[in-house]
Amino acid sequence: MTLQNRINAFVILGKFLNQFDTHQKDENLAALNTKFYEGFEYLILRQKAFNGWFDKESVFAAIAAISLSLTEKQLTDWMAEYDLKENQNKRVGVIMAGNIPLVGFHDFLTVVLTGNVVLAKMASDDKTLLKIIGEILVFIAPELESQIKFVEKLENFDAVIATGSNNSARYFEAYFGKYPHIIRKNRNSIAIINEKDTSEDLKPLGIDIFQYYGLGCRNVSKLYFPKGYKIDTFFEAIFEKYQTVVHHNKYANNYDYHKALYLLAGYQMLDNDFVLLKEEQTLTSPVGVLYYEFYEDVPQLEKTLSEIKNDIQCVVSSKNTPINTFAFGEAQCPTLNDYADGVDTVQFLIGL
Repeated sequence: MTLQNRINAFVILGKFLNQFDTHQKDENLAALNTKFYEGFEYLILRQKAFNGWFDKESVFAAIAAISLSLTEKQLTDWMAEYDLKENQNKRVGVIMAGNIPLVGFHDFLTVVLTGNVVLAKMASDDKTLLKIIGEILVFIAPELESQIKFVEKLENFDAVIATGSNNSARYFEAYFGKYPHIIRKNRNSIAIINEKDTSEDLKPLGIDIFQYYGLGCRNVSKLYFPKGYKIDTFFEAIFEKYQTVVHHNKYANNYDYHKALYLLAGYQMLDNDFVLLKEEQTLTSPVGVLYYEFYEDVPQLEKTLSEIKNDIQCVVSSKNTPINTFAFGEAQCPTLNDYADGVDTVQFLIGL
């Protein structure tokens, strides 16, 4: 199967998935829709039964982000950056996280598109949607059946891509260290607030914080405010659109728990009734909590961030901040060549 044929299959998949964002069926996909549309839609709505965090809004958001990247131009331009060998046919085990819906799709896409065999070990919290997507791809292009395998146990593999916590990463290193591997650990994302940022500038930042309820590595977990900044401006920016986040029972349980914990411990915090702000130097904040820190000036902040760059997934800010970052609201929409942890997965696969 040629690279172009694989690209064509993913382009059709993108069109299929896009229907769930536009809520309008594509007449050119009649056969595909007849077999899969209703079942896939039902599965989307059933996700919360499998994982309490996966409400339909979160699943639709994940599907929309994927469908937008699966265009012929984007896939072709992406692969054109590499000296790709046709049909490498290496067996690549992919151990997927389950923190947000379809979080392992990019690894799945990368392995299949480069002509390798994906041995996908699904997370227990997110084990249904990608399997159906695999079935859809095989229906579109039956030749892909030999490249797409879902497994309970990894064996007979040539390389491993594993994503997990810092703790699980130690086990991955022990088990898979002798094989070519990419092992990802905990990372967090941050937002830099500029002294000129108004509440209007900050409104898109709410997406980076609250989409997927803050569970992703691309979710902002820490804010950097300029010294003397009026934090009420930030609260004003996020209040109207995101105050309902606390209606989600799992989010509310986390928010209430940490609020009680901080009150009992006598910690200082800021509260707007749906998210807590606590001044901390560390990056990883609990669900329902954002850590924050003040900085003196941009050069000092850049120095601080360079020292912890291996713990940061992405940085967001407004155009007022002279640092190369994502714009507010764009953290959850990475391009195809924006690799997790900054490790080029395609180059890794080419080198096998």
